[in-house]
Amino acid sequence: MTQSPVWHPFTQHGLGDPIPQIERAEGAALYTADKRRIVDAISSWWVTTHGHCHPRIAAAIAEQAGKLDQMIFAGWKHEPAEQLALELRRILPDQLSRVFFSDSGSTAVEVALKMALGFWKHQWEERSRIVVMEHSYHGDTIGAMSVGARGVFNAAYAPMLFDVGRVPFPGDDPQPTYDALERECAGGAAAFIVEPLVLGAGGMLMYSPSVLTEMRRICARYDTLFIADEVMTAWGRTGTLTACEQADVVPDMMCLSKGLTGGSMPLAVTMASEPIWAAHYSNDRTRTFYHSSSYTANPIACAAANANLAIWREEPVMERIDGLCARQEAHLSALSGHPAVRNGRRCGTIAALEMGDAAGSYLSDLGPRLLRRFRDADLLLRPLGNTVYVMPPYCIDDADLDRVWSEIGAAADDFVAA
Repeated sequence: MTQSPVWHPFTQHGLGDPIPQIERAEGAALYTADKRRIVDAISSWWVTTHGHCHPRIAAAIAEQAGKLDQMIFAGWKHEPAEQLALELRRILPDQLSRVFFSDSGSTAVEVALKMALGFWKHQWEERSRIVVMEHSYHGDTIGAMSVGARGVFNAAYAPMLFDVGRVPFPGDDPQPTYDALERECAGGAAAFIVEPLVLGAGGMLMYSPSVLTEMRRICARYDTLFIADEVMTAWGRTGTLTACEQADVVPDMMCLSKGLTGGSMPLAVTMASEPIWAAHYSNDRTRTFYHSSSYTANPIACAAANANLAIWREEPVMERIDGLCARQEAHLSALSGHPAVRNGRRCGTIAALEMGDAAGSYLSDLGPRLLRRFRDADLLLRPLGNTVYVMPPYCIDDADLDRVWSEIGAAADDFVAA
């Protein structure tokens, strides 16, 4: 067979691991070319919420593709984007009054960072320092990498990245986090960006809503802009529509993507407060917010998002989420006390644990071994080093979820026996 020319993301092709070919998907399952049924236990990189190929979303995509497929969004508009913006305004806090479209989580973050810097420039105030939390991940574009953790993900690109202030992850004692953030804000920080409640790629690290509340309060005291990166944590993943809800926090900007279209199409938005908009609003063209891409607010993607929001509006989505939360907790509890399992934890529908050494890194040799094991067992689970997490679509049934956790338990048993 001719070798594929495709270069896959986050894949070391030199290891020679097989790359299964997926032909179709339905619900919580993927189907391969050789007729295997794979349970998607990570929502295909955290995006699929209601299930693959959801009929309502697929129908909206097909209908829109026959009417208006693509158009420039600079100085022109279309109904799917207008409808989507109005619905986002309806379901999100009133203070987030402006909707800027982009294409992915990384670009939503880039937009927020540029808005923050533009805000201070147009205020004639010299603020440019961005503050981040250690172990964070915000994407793979230059600005997004700059505000993420430095390490294996971006070591080769260090000369391209800008310097940021960092605060420690809030462990058992969050006071060092508060103290560090206060120092940065008092020093004139422009903005603080954080993943609310769960740091995803950093190892599914979780902290309490009260910490998020206090960090927001500190930023507000010093007028430091607060950016909530809800790319992964929104759309029910943490048990509520957004993670910020649980802390009664309204950020100055909120980044949304992944589940925005139910996981069907690439689309993102950066929600901004009125002061952010007002700082750029002028008859002076130099104050224009200079950011776009060719596919900004693509009509087909917007139609998919509108169908997704209709599902949230008209179906018992929160009941499904609550049920999944309870099932995840039961499975996690069943593994508590296992000698190979460390730090079992859950936030909403996201459950995670460490296999073996709780201090293992992303490059732990255990990660690839577990990945192969789960793939051979017809499960899509992608450990972060030795951190195993389960984040399935909300439609997953008991039988499939039981399969997932049964294999995790078997892997833990084998770890002890080895």
